[in-house]
Amino acid sequence: MKVLMTGGGTAGHINPALAIADTIRQHHPDTEILFVGTPQGMEARLVPAAGFEFTSMPVAGFQRKLNLTNIKRNAEAIGHLILSGRRSARIIRVFQPDIAIGTGGYVSGPILRKAAQMGVPVLVHEANAFPGVTVKMLAHYCECVMIAVEDAKKRLPDGTKTVVTGNPVRAEILEYDRETARRELGVDDRPLIVSFGGSLGARTINESMLDLLARSAKDGRYQHIHGYGKYGGFVLDELKARGVELSQCPNLDVREFIKDMPRVMAAADLVICRSGAMTLTEIQAQGKAAILIPSPNVAENHQYFNAMALVERGAADIIVESDITPELLTEKADALAGNAERLAEMSANARKMAILDSRERIYRIVKKVLQKHGKL
Repeated sequence: MKVLMTGGGTAGHINPALAIADTIRQHHPDTEILFVGTPQGMEARLVPAAGFEFTSMPVAGFQRKLNLTNIKRNAEAIGHLILSGRRSARIIRVFQPDIAIGTGGYVSGPILRKAAQMGVPVLVHEANAFPGVTVKMLAHYCECVMIAVEDAKKRLPDGTKTVVTGNPVRAEILEYDRETARRELGVDDRPLIVSFGGSLGARTINESMLDLLARSAKDGRYQHIHGYGKYGGFVLDELKARGVELSQCPNLDVREFIKDMPRVMAAADLVICRSGAMTLTEIQAQGKAAILIPSPNVAENHQYFNAMALVERGAADIIVESDITPELLTEKADALAGNAERLAEMSANARKMAILDSRERIYRIVKKVLQKHGKL
């Protein structure tokens, strides 16, 4: 069996694709899997590192804000678009896949559209509550769109066949229970707040978190693990300027990266973070109360809609970035972290949203489509 996978640009597209490919290979170890991505995207590094064959195809999105630099980028994007059909056909003709599966990103569009035109059955997975432009465009070409949350269905073209599968959850996220994680981290009975803004660090979150961290250093009300990211080193300098000596504050753990996220997430009482699809999937799987601060710098403002899917079900609170202040964030954190009953309610609501068998749901659909077309 041969499976063509495509998707890239961000971890939110790549990680689900890798999880789907891994699941197919677990069921069918002899399956040949080829990933198609962009040469400059994260997928060019992550896919080969995961042990899958990778081939690149230049594709670029169009820039909406017009200036000289973006006009040049748009001209290049047009050039790639003109050539994308021929390039896609060549990849498909050589590999001869039995099925093509995409998870979004610009590269998914031309590859999956051409695959459908060449008679290859196509599936698409949408991780976000607000489907991207590429997924909306592909809805007419695929057997069905596998959606992470029910909310996505109303934002797809009329007549689109959808199946709710959830997002694949990392196995490590399910391995830890709260008590084990807290014991290993040396956490006591005080509420544990876990906050982060991604691997690069979200400046707004870092700046807004300083008041809460500095206060906790003085009153010890909470335990707090904060990941400030690659460009958030100023947090350490700012805390020191406020008289905070982290070495003297055992209740504070301020680090660049939270590398043991499965354990830290399991131990948390309250999570403060962005609202990328995969992060929210893990929050739901662990049943954690959250304050979500959606990034406004994403396509179609999809992180806001991701967050609202939880907010509307009583599983999270939200602060829109344009409204955030250190005072507001501290106020909301106090209102939740200091209220065990509310934390428990939000935790239960988050857990109700979790789909823990997403990998198997997706595999069943892949298997059904392959059997339908006589490929399995």
